[in-house]
Amino acid sequence: MNLTVVGTGYVGLVTGTCFAEMGHRVTCVDVDSRKIENLKNGVLPIYEPGLDAMVANNVREKRLDFTTSLPEAMEHSDVYFIAVGTPPGEDGSADLQYVLAVARTIGQHLDRYAVVVDKSTVPVGTAERVRATIMEELQKRGREVEFDVVSNPEFLKEGAAINDFMKPDRIVVGAESERSIDIMRELYADFTRRSHERLLVMGVRDAEMTKYVANAMLATKISFMNEVANLCDRMQVDVENVRVGIGSDSRIGYSFIYPGCGYGGSCFPKDVKALIRMAAAHDFYPRVMEAVEARNDEQKGYLFGKITAHYGPQLSGRTFGLWGLAFKPGTDDMREAPSKVLLQQLIVAGAKVRAYDPVAMEVARAELPAEWFEQGHLTLVNHQYDALEGADALALVTEWKPFRHPDFDAMRRLMSPDPVIFDGRNQYHPESITADGFIYYGVGR
Repeated sequence: MNLTVVGTGYVGLVTGTCFAEMGHRVTCVDVDSRKIENLKNGVLPIYEPGLDAMVANNVREKRLDFTTSLPEAMEHSDVYFIAVGTPPGEDGSADLQYVLAVARTIGQHLDRYAVVVDKSTVPVGTAERVRATIMEELQKRGREVEFDVVSNPEFLKEGAAINDFMKPDRIVVGAESERSIDIMRELYADFTRRSHERLLVMGVRDAEMTKYVANAMLATKISFMNEVANLCDRMQVDVENVRVGIGSDSRIGYSFIYPGCGYGGSCFPKDVKALIRMAAAHDFYPRVMEAVEARNDEQKGYLFGKITAHYGPQLSGRTFGLWGLAFKPGTDDMREAPSKVLLQQLIVAGAKVRAYDPVAMEVARAELPAEWFEQGHLTLVNHQYDALEGADALALVTEWKPFRHPDFDAMRRLMSPDPVIFDGRNQYHPESITADGFIYYGVGR
């Protein structure tokens, strides 16, 4: 098939590239001309393992192309994926201006039957607004053109997005017409050969809701376990044993029950807020979701609470090494990252920070306040051990693999006497760390 994907962020670029990998002819569209030019030259706007090689191969094989012109792409396509951003507004609701702008352009140029696919995470009822927007533009032109609007939410984990797309747990398709369902089945046939049951067809509103509820459920597991860990801290219980004990129950499982210093990223925080907002708009107050969000906001201050309990509230003269800036391993994404909260708290308290992340350094330089660097509050270093030179303590925030089994002897030599480790992801065994000469603080350990 000939496909058009509008938006070249995580969702759009991964979607377009994976479809191209399966032999479809894909044109990715973005209004950012610099981004498009970079993509044509093999420079990606995001870090996602394996994506750069896949993009380069499909561009070389002429299955994948990039342009700033949606009308130009529409000349050769009958399926349009809308994968633009839906940033949260001040009240937490999803901002649909970019989605509806794409719909308007489609309506201004549509001249034959097409399937318009909402791939972005959008509130319930968005497909209806997309349909109404396209219809309005067609009416202005005095044209009657058939089209269908489908909801096909993404379930991609940053850092594992290619595998998630190529080997999906499920593909959710919300559609109202058999014609559009048949097209979506054909489009995803190569991804469902192992089991046709992986493609779930439902109503459009059902599909829109499924995406939010999936992320909210995962966020709930994280916040619940963080709350359990905080209780364990106060009752001299090791949360790691509790985690193993409950995870062995098949009804619960081990996924997303690892305590830590809070979740971040582009999905969970935004989608929980949006679901709360949608509920309030219907005079329903989702107490569980509100608690999930509140717990996560508080959890991002967990490590700083441990730090001030150990050193006191004034941290002038203290230096902290920080391992991990991205919100999770496998990505350079720092949106809503716990590291940003901890950095803010440490710097306001007078501390200096030396930080390292395997892939998020450039993002950090662009996103973090310039005055932190200019005034010497924050230094980004080139190696994980460089972050520990003269440091009083290490704060581990992102559980990258290179941080899991470090050289503790080298760390002890680099750090100040009486070194402390604040382990925000429970990567280390407390007894072993203590035996190695460190003071250790975990999450519920």
